[in-house]
Amino acid sequence: MAEIIDLAEIVAERKRHRADLGPRRDSLERAVAMLEQSLADTAQTLPIAPREEHAEILERIERLAMLVRYGMRMLGQAGDAGLDSTRNRAGH
Repeated sequence: MAEIIDLAEIVAERKRHRADLGPRRDSLERAVAMLEQSLADTAQTLPIAPREEHAEILERIERLAMLVRYGMRMLGQAGDAGLDSTRNRAGH
């Protein structure tokens, strides 16, 4: 039972912390939305870009996706930290 209480206290503390972010949270949400839009725009350029630019575009997509995941974690919206790294997915 003590473990359940501790978990509830942790969840309550996280909620208080998120509420304290106020304007910073709004700014972070806007930044994540802009990153998501940039990611979508960049992904749309891949099929029409010359083949020699694909590596650079894919690198940009990876960086944008990483930044979106990081922002979502900061907002408390990320589910599985294990999916945050391509190394983890590749089994390395």
